[in-house]
Order: sequence, then structure tokens, then C-alpha cells
Amino acid sequence: MIRKILLILFLGSSLAKAQMVLIPMDLNQTDHLKAYGIAYSTLKKGVRVEWLLNYRGGSFLIQADPSVARQCRIRGVFYETPSGTETAAIYQQIEQENMEVILLEKAPEIAIYTPPNTQPWDDAVTLALEYAEIPYETLWDEAVLEGALDRFDWLHLHHEDFTGQYGKFFASYRNATWYIQQQQFFESEAKRLGFQKVSKLKLAVVQTIQTYVARGGFLFAMCSAADSYDIALAAQNTDICDAVFDGDPIDPDYKGKLDYPQCFAFKDFKLYTNPMVYEYSDIDVTPLDRSGVRTGQDDYFSLFEFSAKYDPVPTMLTQNHVAIVHNFMGQTTGFHRDKIKDSVVIMGENAGTDEVKYIHGNVGKGTFTFLGGHDPEDYQHFVGDPPTDLALQKNSPGYRLILNNILFPAAKKKKQKT
Repeated sequence: MIRKILLILFLGSSLAKAQMVLIPMDLNQTDHLKAYGIAYSTLKKGVRVEWLLNYRGGSFLIQADPSVARQCRIRGVFYETPSGTETAAIYQQIEQENMEVILLEKAPEIAIYTPPNTQPWDDAVTLALEYAEIPYETLWDEAVLEGALDRFDWLHLHHEDFTGQYGKFFASYRNATWYIQQQQFFESEAKRLGFQKVSKLKLAVVQTIQTYVARGGFLFAMCSAADSYDIALAAQNTDICDAVFDGDPIDPDYKGKLDYPQCFAFKDFKLYTNPMVYEYSDIDVTPLDRSGVRTGQDDYFSLFEFSAKYDPVPTMLTQNHVAIVHNFMGQTTGFHRDKIKDSVVIMGENAGTDEVKYIHGNVGKGTFTFLGGHDPEDYQHFVGDPPTDLALQKNSPGYRLILNNILFPAAKKKKQKT
């Protein structure tokens, strides 16, 4: 009993001496998105950061460092400086409730897969990283094939078409200058790198990424990157591209050659091979599947609640200050539930429908996370629309989901006390 009392007194004394900075992530937070940048830059300097799962929206607790409070003031991030007694009370509350302390150890190296030529749409992850002031590098096909992924912990794919069908934009944009130039550029790059078709080059890329994830990489994909990635893996032994895309017809037996076990997340899907149809497959929940919903006024998806102590990974990925999030569309808006593999963890859904929005799973030593939709703060983003100004969306729950994924690779579950 005496030893226990002495231990409590020692811990209380230690906490009292250490000035902590608490960055709350509940509704009190003035800028949720830049708060992630504070956590990241602090990690970069080797300063200890704890992610308090389910405590006030997934708050950050940072050990004494004069620059943290200063950066919070400069970036407009709300913070508190709890006393030693208050910090001890936070830990006690976390121990007793569905909460957990996750130690963030190392700032992850971040890569975004993006073509070097200009495209008529923006990338939500790039917008989030730039607004949060989190550094990243870009890479594309040649760098991926040459082994550049080995330098990165986390890779993002956004609004990509890994099937070689140029985004299925043929019906609407085949005469547009940007579409013609994109096809010419992609074809020239494929030939330069030794591939007869763009689809063959993209297959080599997705297989390289597959190996990267299996060895321990973290993959995050949004919009059409999620389903077109799996479709490319499934179609690796056949030709699903119409002649308008690659100069020769579709394999008449392609259905029998689809290799679903190769996919990360999806199964038993049906492909839409007609080039006049702006859709890859029946994985995606299209507007026509969505019970007549046409505007964002009454369209939401809900985040699942997980056990912070027993399921820390999905808990990290769903940290937010709200449980219900405005939905947002994209070429791939969401995923039909019956097309998702049983091993995949569902983290967000459009309640009352079969639309799944947010999923996570394991591949070898690594993980993948897929989020449907193109831009969390632009319900129906069209080609050529201006990018979202995140200075006007600094408390966006949808963009928080993206940034949860950015910090996820830095996390290590705190060891249980003995």
C-alpha cells in the first residue's frame, strides 16, 4: 500500500513539472485541419505526441515544447495547457471509458501518386496536406516502377483510372482538348517505358503498389482510384478495354478471366465495358442507386464507433468531432455492400441503404483504406470546377478523415501498464 501511494505521488509530481499542451479536437477547436499539421511538425522535431482516441474528438497531448504553443497561436489552432492534476484526470478518464492513448512516434514520409501533366480537377488530399502544412512528395508511373515507394510510409491515390480507360470520360469529353492531350501523353509514356498499352503500364504500377502494401506500406485511395485499382488487379489476365481506348477489341471471355482474389477490397463485381457509360463497374453507388437523392441537403453518412482499447486502428481512422458527416459524390461515390469482401472493416455507411462510404483492410504487413467521393466539401464536383478553399472549411469532418489517415502510420499502440 505504501509503495502504491509513493508511486501515485511520484507520477503526480512528474506531471506537475511537465508542462503539457492539449489540442482539443471537439467542437471547441477553431481549426481542426491545421491541428493535424501541428501534430505532424511536432513529430518531425522528435517531440512526443499522444493521440487521445475518443477523448474530446480525438485530441492531441504534446509534451513540453515552447514552439508548440507558439505554432498553435500562429496557425489559429485552439490549445489548452492543463495542470499536472488535470492531465492525470484526463488519463484516468481515458482508462475508465472507451478511450485510449496512442503514442505517435515518427512522422510518416508521404507520397501522392499524380501525373506530371495538368488535369482539370483537384485532389482533396493534396488540398488537405497543403492547408495543414504537412510536407509530401509526388510521384508517377516511372518512379513507382523504379522503386521510389521504398522511401515512403504512406501512399495516396486519387481520382485515378488504373484500367487504361482514361477515366471513362470518352462519351462526354472525347473531343475536349484536355482529354485528347491526356490520352496522347499517357500513350507516349507507356511506349517510352516499354509497354504496348496504357492498361499494361497501369497494371505494372498497381502490382508494384500491391507489393509495397504487402511489405508494410499504408495505402489510401479516394474516388475512382479505389475501385479502378481493384478492377485492374482482377483484370490482369485479360483485356477489358474497348478499341477506342487501346486500338483492339475487348477479350470476349473477359468475364471468365477476372481474378477477384487478387483484389484488396472488392469481389464478384460486374464490369461496364461500354465506352459510352461513365462507370467502371457495379461496385460504385451511382446517383440512380441512391433513392432519388440529388442534393447534399439531406445526404449524410455515419461513422461507426469502435472499441478504442481493442480496435485502435479503425478508431484512429474514424476520429471526429461529429458522428454524422455530409456525404459527397465522385466518379466513385460509395461502394455497394455486397461487393465488399468479408474481411474488410466497414467504418462508414449511408444508413438505411447498402451504400458503404469508408472501408479498411490488411494486405500482408500493410493496410489499405478506401474513401468514396471526390471532395468532402463539394457535394457534386465537376470537371473544371475550382478547388475548395479549406480556409473556409477548417472544421470539415470529411477532411478530418483524410488527415486521420496521414497520422495513422505514425501510431504505435501504448503498452499496457503492469
